[in-house]
Amino acid sequence: MKLINLTILLLIPILALSQSNLKLNYNKPAEYFEESLVIGNGKVGASIFGGIASDKIYLNDATLWSGEPCNPNNNMNAYKFIDPIREALNQENYRLADSLIHYVQGEFSQSYAPLGTMYIDFNDSNNVTNYKRELNISNATSKVSYDQSGTHFIREYFISHPDSIFLITLSASKKSAINCTLRFSSLLKFSSTSSNSTLKINGYAPYHAEPSYRNVSNPIRFDKNRGTRFSTYIKSKITDGEITYTDSTISISNCSKAIIYVSIATSFNGFDKDPAKEGIDNQQIALNQLNAAVKKDIKTIRKNHITDYQHLFNRVIFGLNNNDAPDLSTDTRLLNYSKGALDPNLEILYFQYGRYLLISSSRTAGVPANLQGLWNPYIRPPWSCNYTLNINAEENYWMAETGNLSELHEPLLQFINNLATTGNITAKIYYGVNGWTASQNSDIWALTNPVGDFGQGDPNWANWNMGGTWMATHLWEHFTFTQDTVWLRKYAYDLLKGAAQFCVEWMVKNKDGYWMTAPCTSPENKYITNDGYKGSTLYGGFADIGMIKELLLDFRKASEVLNIQNDFVQTTETVLDNILPYRIGKKGNLQEWYYDWEDEDAHHRHQSHLFGLYPGHHISTIQTYDLANACKKTLEIKGDETTGWSKGWRINLWARLGDGNHAYKMFRELLKYTKPDKLQTEPGDHHGGTYPNLFDAHPPFQIDGNFGGSAGVIEMLMQSTENCIYLLPALPDAWPSGYINGICARGGFEVSLKWDNSHLVSSEFTAKESNTTTIVYNNISKKISLEKGEKIKIDW
Repeated sequence: MKLINLTILLLIPILALSQSNLKLNYNKPAEYFEESLVIGNGKVGASIFGGIASDKIYLNDATLWSGEPCNPNNNMNAYKFIDPIREALNQENYRLADSLIHYVQGEFSQSYAPLGTMYIDFNDSNNVTNYKRELNISNATSKVSYDQSGTHFIREYFISHPDSIFLITLSASKKSAINCTLRFSSLLKFSSTSSNSTLKINGYAPYHAEPSYRNVSNPIRFDKNRGTRFSTYIKSKITDGEITYTDSTISISNCSKAIIYVSIATSFNGFDKDPAKEGIDNQQIALNQLNAAVKKDIKTIRKNHITDYQHLFNRVIFGLNNNDAPDLSTDTRLLNYSKGALDPNLEILYFQYGRYLLISSSRTAGVPANLQGLWNPYIRPPWSCNYTLNINAEENYWMAETGNLSELHEPLLQFINNLATTGNITAKIYYGVNGWTASQNSDIWALTNPVGDFGQGDPNWANWNMGGTWMATHLWEHFTFTQDTVWLRKYAYDLLKGAAQFCVEWMVKNKDGYWMTAPCTSPENKYITNDGYKGSTLYGGFADIGMIKELLLDFRKASEVLNIQNDFVQTTETVLDNILPYRIGKKGNLQEWYYDWEDEDAHHRHQSHLFGLYPGHHISTIQTYDLANACKKTLEIKGDETTGWSKGWRINLWARLGDGNHAYKMFRELLKYTKPDKLQTEPGDHHGGTYPNLFDAHPPFQIDGNFGGSAGVIEMLMQSTENCIYLLPALPDAWPSGYINGICARGGFEVSLKWDNSHLVSSEFTAKESNTTTIVYNNISKKISLEKGEKIKIDW
């Protein structure tokens, strides 16, 4: 071992080598949403099509949703049905239990809304050559360029976090060459006016939106006195030529350079505030942002934007083998990769694209990235583009800590407090217990009740109630990386305690004296009883057991760190010591159901009962070999063909099992080319994979697979517990040489690795806080103790 210091000069060549290829590029405009290039500042997002005759740009704001604060007291008699359901289960009457549990349902969640579409219409679209469209994720800017009739045109787009402004620069190599008109449309209610050389668009979202899968009358409901308000204020500056404003357009004529400023704000003022009556002043905020930006030099705004973004993005550098990018468009490379081509740079690009998407979609306090991150053009988007808590919302954040983006975890961690507020009421009126809980779906209003519209939902998804349990584990995860005991004591501990309290009071004992849940469901899956009944409601499901066990273990460790010992802590210890043990089925699989029943779908996309292996930690190949082997058998039975987000999960599961080659196989399948949704006309088109713009295909688009895939890359290269760091635990044969710098391990360590010929060459560790850990590689262990800020290099 030896101490080393890396200088900025030594780091620059590595940065330049890796980051220079981090571009998505295309040789034609986007026609479909899944081909557009997305940018965002963590609150405002844009999807850019880069058209020639007309450039279409979808606009979004993370705080613009349908609805208003939810009423958690929406089914006051729900808890009265728990005992009858339990009695039906005691009698093994699963059909009756399935029937009764419909009474334990409430309202559906609200939907993430599209703000609108901005068009830039150009007068001439003929004679275009050398068209290029790109997204540079190393500096978070997008660009379109082409030649037309002897003139070179460039458009650049970026959304600044420091200045809260969306900037578009239009430039031409010849004077008087730019002639265009800017206009706006929206699926929401809006009006526009022009004053002080500014196009001012003000509107409002619906106060209610039904999920897209609901066939009901009047699914979108507007009221001018209800719903979240939004403002989009647009202004342009030109170096020459003329500019004309009307109440609905901005026209630019005979210009060689123009800057378009787009300022966006909403009235959202918190999950518990009426956005129409108690909202913030969106119009004044939009105006202030616009005026401040217009006064600044655009070079300064651009520099500040890139500096702010790269402060986050440049923390992690990843290189593989020969990482030269082929001189092909990204969609062509993806298609070739799907057919078996080797393209290490595409793998690097996909990994870093996940980090780019998280930076771009998760920087708003209390408003985490949703099912599509930030980007949505639909007023009734798939699954309401909400927070789906039975995997999807959590998967969005698996890479936040390991990918050295801990600050971006905070919107989710803050949102947990909102859930606990409404979830405390849900626990009482739906289940008759204390603590707090959440269910499958939530929204910006922190809805926590089981959904289903008071009895119309299928229990296999509507009645799952472990959303709070799963979400609460993120609190301990965050602490294990930051070692922030002040945060743990003042913020996280009570939330962990409330989630644990719900679980402890909700569980019942089986005939053998073990604690279990009843009733329960396993996310979106169904069982087949021995007499052939296909059902959802049961007792003793092992998805619940895995999540509760992980939470109670987290609560135990948090209590130890804070030196808290009281009656409730002792109660959780007793429950933990007597929780229902896992069972291994006749096929060698980890049982999902209390009895060794078959699944309705043997290849079901969810693998919730494997939670303890990943993202949990209490199942491992080292400490619980038999259970880990049963997890492996479960995955083998399920097979590899599944949806995008599920592939992302399975990459991590196989990595935790130490099988890097199988994890890599799933990674390659995650990057299987998928046509845009509107082009999927053949049965084989509908599969999990990746769209031309590298969005994850469930299908349709869900961003969770992007984040799960990026997390899986790190999991193959480094894993950790609170007191151990495992190096190259699942290195695939396809990556014999490479390096990764700046990833993070539990215990508060930053890790850099270099390997060659599938052998670790060197590793470096930097302590974010003073701590001790054990480094493990190839059964070799080295214990290190570092003070905060200290670095150590180990050569192998």
